[in-house]
Amino acid sequence: MSSSDRSHQLPPLGGNPSSAAQGTSPGSFARAADVGGPRAFASPDTPGMPAPSEKTAWDFLPPGWTRDSASGFAVAPEGFEPTTQLEHARLGRITPQMRRVAEREPHLTAEQVRDEVAAGRMVIPANTVHLGYGLDPMCIGRAGKTKVNANMGASPVSSGTDEEVEKLRWAERWGADTVMDLSTGGDLDKTRDAIIRNARVPIGTVPIYSMILGRSIEDLEAGHVLDQLEHQAAQGVDYFTIHAGVLFEHLPLVNRRLIGIVSRGGSLLAKWMIHHRQQNLMYQIWDDICAVMRRWDVTFSIGDGLRPGGLADATDRAQLAELGTLGELTERAWRHGVQVMIEGPGHVPFDQIEYNMKLERRLCHGAPFYVLGPLVTDVFPGYDHITSCIGATAAAYHGASMLCYVTPKEHLGLPKKDDVKQGCIAYKIAAHAADVALGIPGARDRDDELTKARAALNWEKHFELSFDPDTARAYHDEDLDVDTDFCAMCGHDWCSVRISKEIDQFVSGKDETYAWDQPKLSAALTDEQRRILEQRGVLSPKEIHRLATKTRQTMHADPGHKAACHSDLADDTAARDLQGEVSAS
Repeated sequence: MSSSDRSHQLPPLGGNPSSAAQGTSPGSFARAADVGGPRAFASPDTPGMPAPSEKTAWDFLPPGWTRDSASGFAVAPEGFEPTTQLEHARLGRITPQMRRVAEREPHLTAEQVRDEVAAGRMVIPANTVHLGYGLDPMCIGRAGKTKVNANMGASPVSSGTDEEVEKLRWAERWGADTVMDLSTGGDLDKTRDAIIRNARVPIGTVPIYSMILGRSIEDLEAGHVLDQLEHQAAQGVDYFTIHAGVLFEHLPLVNRRLIGIVSRGGSLLAKWMIHHRQQNLMYQIWDDICAVMRRWDVTFSIGDGLRPGGLADATDRAQLAELGTLGELTERAWRHGVQVMIEGPGHVPFDQIEYNMKLERRLCHGAPFYVLGPLVTDVFPGYDHITSCIGATAAAYHGASMLCYVTPKEHLGLPKKDDVKQGCIAYKIAAHAADVALGIPGARDRDDELTKARAALNWEKHFELSFDPDTARAYHDEDLDVDTDFCAMCGHDWCSVRISKEIDQFVSGKDETYAWDQPKLSAALTDEQRRILEQRGVLSPKEIHRLATKTRQTMHADPGHKAACHSDLADDTAARDLQGEVSAS
């Protein structure tokens, strides 16, 4: 074999993210899918990475439970009534929530969803109370598509209940799969209740914020913790972040960190431990906490109180010691029948992301990993939705199941409505890119359809298939508000897409589904599209007004004829001339 032949050998291929194997790409370079195993959809392991755990939630059944060797499912003590999705799954039952998840994850069957939940590799955060308000059940787990969480919440200096409900609806519109209410100001109870009643996605909270209202952290007692958990569970919260993994013996490991403890819950409990000279209160009463959560089927999101707040503190002894404790807490929660996911860093150099993801997979026995970012650099405040979604893409590819968005306001202030949109979109990009790379069936289908529309120069379909049609249309019309067979970036003569379409031997641009035979004058800008262009500040108010109120006559077009800007007319320069006339008018 020649050296040139060897250079064209591809690595082992995983699945094809295109349902119909469209195009010429060979498929995913990830591992072959193994739904039902520890590497459902997974990246190849770089040498030296931790291997998956050999244990699952099946190894941590409650006392008195046995596993039937014939069916593979569990047998509970006589008279036992399941309340959590994990308990139903262990008993071999497929719940309505599992069926709904399978509908939303068409590459999975309801039986596969049940089995992943039973193994602890998937959770369905669905408080029984929230289901009554119209929650649409979803799953978090590496066998499913990568999910995105949006954080919001009122602070002591900004926002209130109505604004937070509006941000909830906005986050849902822009693709948030779950939302965390992290309010620390205003009427926390009223805000939480309003968000739950209006949310169609699961809602998470960090209950310690409410536990210390009206008292100092030093005065927190077990009764306060359990009462608040019971109260929030009764309201319908779907998952709780509990920072029980920060132990007293971990605190000396933080002493030399550049930025100490950046988790609110972690820092509060560190202060409590130092004051009382006792072990973490949440760790002490973990079994009681599990009992509360089981009653309402609230899912654990076990908090990473020692996550790094800067690259200089990433993957340090404190962070990894806590992660080991999170594994222990996972085992204990599973013995109570409670669903578990694990929270992860934070600020992590790009080269350390795979190790962090795969160490969690081992120490926490495959429980879904829910990560914040991670940010891969610290020097871009105002752009941390970008610095973090780079890390988030790598995290999801290497094993994270859900990504907590970061907005442009991270480190700087409370996100406003547009910050929520920017954070959601950045993280939908990260999640989708990872799903395609992992070879999840169907993950690339919409990309392929948009590619065909783009090849056909079918602008309307191009915008319709895009994630944010308003922005795509507004940006296009900013330069050329006629849907013709080239764009303003290349112009007519240099448009490679148009040239490829004209080559008879190529299939490019010839899909009949997207064919169109004449240019079209785009509709007037919508209010949203007008706002987008006003914020950009590129066009004058007069020009934006023209785009928002234009008619066919504005572009000198007769309804029965092609606009004078299409390349099959004799005068190929007409479009440029016409656009110049309009811009000057």
